[in-house]
Amino acid sequence: MLTHKQILKTLLFLSLAVLAACDNKTNSSPNAMANMPLPVSVLQVQSSSVPIQTEAVAQTEGAKEVEIRPRVGGILIKRMYNEGETVQAGKVMFQIDPAPFQIALQQAKANLQASKARFEQTSREEKRLKNLLATQSISQREYDNATTDSATAQASVLQAQASVREAELNLSYTSVSAPVNGVSGRFQFSEGALVSANTSLLTTISQINPIWVRFSLSESDLINVGGFLTEDKVKKVSLILPNGQEYSRPGKLNFSASQINPSLGTQELRATFDNPDHQLLPGQFVRARVVTGQRDGVYLLPQTAVLTGEQGKFVFVAHQQDKGHIAMVKPVKEVGWYQGQWVVTEGIQDGDQVIVDNLIKIRPGAPVNPHPFGQAPQAQSAPAAHPAK
Repeated sequence: MLTHKQILKTLLFLSLAVLAACDNKTNSSPNAMANMPLPVSVLQVQSSSVPIQTEAVAQTEGAKEVEIRPRVGGILIKRMYNEGETVQAGKVMFQIDPAPFQIALQQAKANLQASKARFEQTSREEKRLKNLLATQSISQREYDNATTDSATAQASVLQAQASVREAELNLSYTSVSAPVNGVSGRFQFSEGALVSANTSLLTTISQINPIWVRFSLSESDLINVGGFLTEDKVKKVSLILPNGQEYSRPGKLNFSASQINPSLGTQELRATFDNPDHQLLPGQFVRARVVTGQRDGVYLLPQTAVLTGEQGKFVFVAHQQDKGHIAMVKPVKEVGWYQGQWVVTEGIQDGDQVIVDNLIKIRPGAPVNPHPFGQAPQAQSAPAAHPAK
């Protein structure tokens, strides 16, 4: 049997042992957690090829923007088209009151007949006096006057013929026709309005097949695609619609400015696209993508993988060592974007395991536990703690 004093000593010893073990466990846990490698997702990179391209905001416009104005003034009596419809060249769109011009044409024809009659009379007189001059029955002066009258009458005939032609043209201008194929605009005047020749804007016509797209590229964009652009250097032009889809028909550069705009620092460009279904309308904002060639031996990295520091762009790579992997910093050089990913040309090589997540927690040289991007990390056990004595 143990005495009361022995029991107390035994309990005191056990209590001190438990406290020492708990204290040792508490002190060892942070060290164990600190030494545990951080799980990270890695992307094992391989070189690939991407097109040399750039994009810019662009706006569509009609290949021809025609203003329809009357060539003669008068009362607009009829509109012969529907606003917004496609019209063909030669279609009559407006009718101006033709009555005053019909009267003017009749007057011109009457003047022409009078001039012809006067010319016939003077011609006969010239012939008659010519015979008399041969017999010296009249003076040379009288014959010269008859010749002059005949020539003057002939000129009057020509002038009257021109007046008839002018009156015919003015009468034809009362029917205002479409000069080109295109989409008609809004009617600017109501029927019955008085319009003035060459000044009143009746409507507009936009030729949208083909359709033009205007855009500009900054000097930095031009450097990325090989410098100043010309029609020969551009391999392909495509459109990105407002919904993010690419327009089904490729375009072709049909204008490039010969100098940089000094106020904006950009080169102005224009491309043409076939638009038979009228999917594109003038005034739309789209994105123009210009391709000038192909760049080989580059690497595509997600947006999150490339960081920016004081020295420029860099990535973290899971570097293999004897005891495991550590995070290593590698400076890289990028040349823009392709399909939402960075295009890296220098700094990494085939087989490098680029870290793509947990980048905020990573420090250079820190241990990491890499696993393929898109897969769950493998479970790790913490380092065993030393048993307490």
